[in-house]
Amino acid sequence: MAHFAEIDDNNIVLRVIVVNNQEILDENGNESESVGQKYCGSILGGRWIQTSYTGSFRKNFASVGGRYDEEKDAFIPKKGHNSWILNEDTCTWEPPIPYPTEPGYYWDEDSVSWVHIVTGK
Repeated sequence: MAHFAEIDDNNIVLRVIVVNNQEILDENGNESESVGQKYCGSILGGRWIQTSYTGSFRKNFASVGGRYDEEKDAFIPKKGHNSWILNEDTCTWEPPIPYPTEPGYYWDEDSVSWVHIVTGK
């Protein structure tokens, strides 16, 4: 199965669909993104970009509300916290402070820090 993301004029992901591989084969029987794009457009309209569930291309699997960066040819997830910084290599958002070495923390945007679930510190 192939996955395609519909993007708007600002490259924001609107939805992601699954397409049967038979629908994206070219005249030689090879999978083709352009054939898949035309197929998606013909039945649903819009602009479509193929995405990889495993992240084997375009860095990340497309997610609704995320965006497609044409220069990087990558899908970037929606930013979860204002303080987080985009890792230009992975195209993922990372906290300004690395996650603690032991488990059991959550990110607190107000204090811009990791807070332990049990102790609250």
